[in-house]
Amino acid sequence: MKLSALVCAHNDEGRLADCLRRLDFCDEVVVVADRCTDRTADIARQFGARVIDGIFPLESQRKAAGVSACLGEWVLEVETDEHVDADLAYEIRAAIHGRPGGDWFDVPVDNFVGQTLVRRGWGAGLGDVMSPRLYRRRVKRWKAGRVDPAVTLDGRFAGALETALNRHADPDVGHLLGRLNRQTALRAQDLADAGAPGGLLGDLAKGIGQFWRCYVWRQGLREGELGFLIALMAGLDAVLSGLRARELVKARAAVAAAAPAQPTRFGRTG
Repeated sequence: MKLSALVCAHNDEGRLADCLRRLDFCDEVVVVADRCTDRTADIARQFGARVIDGIFPLESQRKAAGVSACLGEWVLEVETDEHVDADLAYEIRAAIHGRPGGDWFDVPVDNFVGQTLVRRGWGAGLGDVMSPRLYRRRVKRWKAGRVDPAVTLDGRFAGALETALNRHADPDVGHLLGRLNRQTALRAQDLADAGAPGGLLGDLAKGIGQFWRCYVWRQGLREGELGFLIALMAGLDAVLSGLRARELVKARAAVAAAAPAQPTRFGRTG
């Protein structure tokens, strides 16, 4: 029962090695190097990974290209800022070799901000506490999107693992805020491309809903000030994404209006 590890990377030379050295229990490692200008691809090859170099503007494209390159029946999806410890590695191998009664497993994720473990309150693409990361190769599909694309899973749910992935995405609060800035810029492009930039009132309603889900329903309130900050950022995600999308639509319209008219085949302009 062959197991492939899939890692998508973009200029991650500083943290890729720590991720890959913990994946030696897999039968193969596939690294998608998206528009990398540093040593990401070289480091991946040093660890024996098969590297897929390319230009993938959408996160969904990166994931799909990586899964297509995997040869294993099962795929373990890992981010460059995540670590698989020995207990989780053992549980993964046991799960896929133990005649699983389904086609995909949920894997818990422990998210750290600096050295602080924040277990609750994540949402809006900033973090997951449970995610379908272990699946048969043809089970998982992503809808088109630059950030946090929606996922479709075929087949049957096989259950949830007990041991968590350790994610160290943010060394400090400043980095977490920077992630929100980058994420809303990408989400704004998706909204503008879809012709759905929305309006302020709708964004506010969505933002309040996301804050409530993260802070109350997902119990971010039990995580102290970091839980409040994460819930607040989840709410701001909707507002900032919509605002930036509307700015982008206006900028594109201005560029289109300023462009010179193109001559027709009969020499006239229109």
